[in-house]
Amino acid sequence: MSKTAKPPRFVLLRYLSGALLSRVLLCGAVLVGLLEILALLEQTTPILQRHLGLHGILTYAGMRLPFLLAGALPLSLLIGALVMLTQMTLGSETAILQASGLSITRLYKHLIPATLLIGAIGVVLDDQVTPRSEQALAAWWNRTDPTPENGHSFWFHEGQDVTHVTYVADGGNMLSGLDIYSRDRNGLLQDVIHAARADYTHANGWVLHDLKRVQIKENSADRLPQEEQRVWHTSLHPWDFIRLSAENPPLSSGTILGMLRGRLPSDSSPGFLQAGLLERFLRPASLLVLLLIAMPVIYIPPRTGTRSWAPVWCLGAGLLFIIVQGMLRAMGNAGLLPPPVATIPGLLIFTLGAVTVLLRNEAK
Repeated sequence: MSKTAKPPRFVLLRYLSGALLSRVLLCGAVLVGLLEILALLEQTTPILQRHLGLHGILTYAGMRLPFLLAGALPLSLLIGALVMLTQMTLGSETAILQASGLSITRLYKHLIPATLLIGAIGVVLDDQVTPRSEQALAAWWNRTDPTPENGHSFWFHEGQDVTHVTYVADGGNMLSGLDIYSRDRNGLLQDVIHAARADYTHANGWVLHDLKRVQIKENSADRLPQEEQRVWHTSLHPWDFIRLSAENPPLSSGTILGMLRGRLPSDSSPGFLQAGLLERFLRPASLLVLLLIAMPVIYIPPRTGTRSWAPVWCLGAGLLFIIVQGMLRAMGNAGLLPPPVATIPGLLIFTLGAVTVLLRNEAK
């Protein structure tokens, strides 16, 4: 006696997830392609001036890809969800699902797994892939720079020491114009070292050249004899100086935690680092809010069709959410808002607004 075949499980979940993922991937590819073209339009001339040719253009585009992809994910999800839900509504698929007993809440729940998967991919890109690719890009760009002396100077603190570097060259293996200010536990200046340059070797680590040293005492400052070279005992590597020389480089969570705990050198405020860490791991929640903002398009009247303004309003609301989150994050980076206030209120406000719109449409 043959057994009765069981109906396949999670058919609707697989269908909706596949539809959402395919459209998000398509939108992401289009957006990243446009961003790559804009970036290359700006950087092709400097690349060719360095005689790097087509290989240099392809290298730049490949290393820049993770950063652009991570930045395009929120907008890709918003547009992909709008396209999918609009197509389903105009094709009467949502009407059929509602007639079969599928509520709006359950439809949203069926789209959550795919959204969380996209959010997890975004977290991995932001936390692991992008910091590595951007650091490799910065090192390559610095190594191929014919005039590294035009690079900007920077400060950083490591433990009690505060250091100023004029510029970085050779992919981080050479530092020019170092000023190292050593302080005691009370923050009082004890020693100042100026080195013309520092070179990194795998055998000896960092070696300072042409040193001038001033020792600070209670009521005087003694200039010590000049030294030709000395080993610089520091935990920093060339890639650390590439990171420090860049303006607001992407940081991994491990690096941020090391900076907050004082184990790694930092040139950023604790509020800036905490806001970045909190925003990164709230990425899936932000995508869920964007998905919720796109849901009202299922209420497009059948007779209106493509003439409806609902997708435009939903797209505008999603863009407004992205802009508000960016503005709050900028205020958190500047220290005007605590990190939780710079990240969480925007999620709550737009979630409540989207839920209100859905409830009003459901009540009609």
